[in-house]
Amino acid sequence: MTKEEKNEVVENTITKMGLQDIAGSNIGNWHLRGISNGEKRRLSICIEVLTQPHVFLLDEPTSGLDSASSFFVIWTLRNIAGGETVYFGEAKIAVKFFADAGFPCPTRKNPPDHFLRCISSDFDKVLAALLLSQRINYASTYSFISQNNLITDEIKGKLINAYQLSALSTDARKRIREILLTEKPAGKSNKGSSAMWGKLLCTLISRSSINMSRDIGYYWLRSVFYILIAVSAGSFFFHIGTNNQAMIAREKCDGFIYGLMICLSIGGIPFVIEELKVFRRERLGGHYGEALFVLSNFLCSLPFVVGMAFSSGTILYHMVKFHSRFSHYLYFCINIFCYIAVTEGAALIAAALVPNLLMAVGAAAGITVFMMMPSLPFQRMVDLPKIFWRYPMSYLSYAAWSIQVRSNKHFRDAMVSSAHE
Repeated sequence: MTKEEKNEVVENTITKMGLQDIAGSNIGNWHLRGISNGEKRRLSICIEVLTQPHVFLLDEPTSGLDSASSFFVIWTLRNIAGGETVYFGEAKIAVKFFADAGFPCPTRKNPPDHFLRCISSDFDKVLAALLLSQRINYASTYSFISQNNLITDEIKGKLINAYQLSALSTDARKRIREILLTEKPAGKSNKGSSAMWGKLLCTLISRSSINMSRDIGYYWLRSVFYILIAVSAGSFFFHIGTNNQAMIAREKCDGFIYGLMICLSIGGIPFVIEELKVFRRERLGGHYGEALFVLSNFLCSLPFVVGMAFSSGTILYHMVKFHSRFSHYLYFCINIFCYIAVTEGAALIAAALVPNLLMAVGAAAGITVFMMMPSLPFQRMVDLPKIFWRYPMSYLSYAAWSIQVRSNKHFRDAMVSSAHE
């Protein structure tokens, strides 16, 4: 499909779902008011309609909505279904309605499966294949189909006629007229995966970048906190210098920096969980897999992580007065970047494994504590107990590696300075 054809499908779907009046509105989040719950429900249905599925199953589409929102959801579904209602009424009398229409539910058969069998044409091919293979048990189960040689379109026609002549249809139309009298007249409508992995990746990157840039809590607010921590650490260890007497102070500064920065990654868990909800739904639809989601999320967050690392690293480096060489400064910022990136990945894993928000935050906090404990500010590696803490925790702890790298750098620079003196 060309881009114009895709845009036309999107515009037509928005119009059919009655969302043209809010086409340019925000969905809404924790700090921004958006569309109503009924409009969100129709939007979720609209997203699935874009794929133009042959069979569309809805599980309680009006759950949690008020009467007006429920009416518009059902009205919209009726319009996109071609205006043909097979049944509209209480669930407990649906079996009786199908039986009165000549299509009784077989014994020990799940009623929803029976209803789907009556209206889905995909089962015609299955029945034909079973009849050719002489599996009479299945055919005898649906005797009303096999004996009369009915196809799904004929069954749907009989059900539609039976519903239109029933008291259920009369009561439903009467109720709809009563609701329409209480509603204001609607304004006129204004009409405005087989894709390659590269196209999917670009689409996911574009969508995630928009979400991350618009939501101030995703990275913008955390960037401010990173800068505040950098200023705080810089004021604590202001101009400690690079001489040998300041070696312990520099070690304390590293522990302060890496110990507090790791905690800020927990703030991104609520937003990651929201993205995971969308990913799980789209993965079930077969649109893309885990690899594309992880890669797109990493590439989208990369500019923000680089910005946080270099902004906080620059402030710290100049306030604390580390070595003045540019290579030392670049080494320090890259170390902070790798540290933040790994911490963000650990938070993402915690959010993926624990779907509940509070439990995910607790799990991420636990991982943070375990990663910090075997690092140099708390205990030297040679003094750690060999069981669990030295093997394997001290080798798995990314905090221990980052701080150890900084310590080695301090000692190496001190030795070079002493040699020159």
